[in-house]
Amino acid sequence: MTSKTHPFTKMIAGIGFTFFIALVGYILALVPGFSRVGQLAGAIIIAIIYRQFFGYPEFFRAGIQFSSKYLLRFAIILYGLKLNVDIILQDGLGLLAKGAIAIVFAILLTVYIGKKLKANTQLALLLGVGTGVCGAAAIAAVSPIIKAKDEDTAIGVGIIALVGTIFSIIYTLIQPLLPITDLQYGIWSGISLHELAHVALAAEPAGEDALAIALLAKLGRVFLLVPLCFILIFWMRNRNDDSNTKVSFPWFLIGFIGMSLFGSYVLGDIVPVSDITMDAVSQVTTFILTAAMVGLGLNVSLIDVKNKAMRPLIAMVTTSILLSFVMYWIAGI
Repeated sequence: MTSKTHPFTKMIAGIGFTFFIALVGYILALVPGFSRVGQLAGAIIIAIIYRQFFGYPEFFRAGIQFSSKYLLRFAIILYGLKLNVDIILQDGLGLLAKGAIAIVFAILLTVYIGKKLKANTQLALLLGVGTGVCGAAAIAAVSPIIKAKDEDTAIGVGIIALVGTIFSIIYTLIQPLLPITDLQYGIWSGISLHELAHVALAAEPAGEDALAIALLAKLGRVFLLVPLCFILIFWMRNRNDDSNTKVSFPWFLIGFIGMSLFGSYVLGDIVPVSDITMDAVSQVTTFILTAAMVGLGLNVSLIDVKNKAMRPLIAMVTTSILLSFVMYWIAGI
């Protein structure tokens, strides 16, 4: 009977399977202690563990692939609503410049250290982008451009979530000991930490003003994801002389830009919308992204991770430490 199951039914079942694990990750993130890890990292870990014990669920393959490919792009498009272009252009140009320094520093150093360690090049690049820009969302956006394997994308997202969480906790612990103002601490958090959630976690104890400036600094880095993607497209097309090498244009970036403009200049100004609604949209976006990452996590083989992820991890952690020191100095200028 399984062989006669309609393909559409298999796809829906597969999507439902990724949604179920994403839901488990969401519930797990509500548990004290696990909340620091977050639903995205929790869901990926569950998906990876499932793969190791039960193998890849072939019956759900079509739906899993749909989630890891199309839901991923849809989540990136919705992610654009988090970006207020007007605020960044009016109040965050200085922070934008600092964010650009962080991105260039993180990518070049991670790739350089990775090369010296003879690490997996694509994974090192993904981790550099995730460290420099905005964690999982940046990795998800860049992955199809550089033609990264699903496994590498999932590993990169998991590493970013774990390391970023550890760093944000360290930030909150040392914040009272630092000889800088709350605003400087907020800027430092916003231009050096990995995910939006990590920035919020680290900056919140310093007060509302510190949190606001931290999120503004972080959104500036998110804003720079668009030009970075176009730079990577150009680089992929010109890194060798093979005329047959093609890089498909990531059309979802147009959606990302469109949603950013819509959220910045239409929602609230022309179309009234409540904070509750925007918070709900944000949670839905995160959940869809989590389901997509589940699809990627099911492709991860821990044997391969052991062979390829340790060196990129060392490169990324080293870069994150140095980035924190450099951005601390810049934040205090």
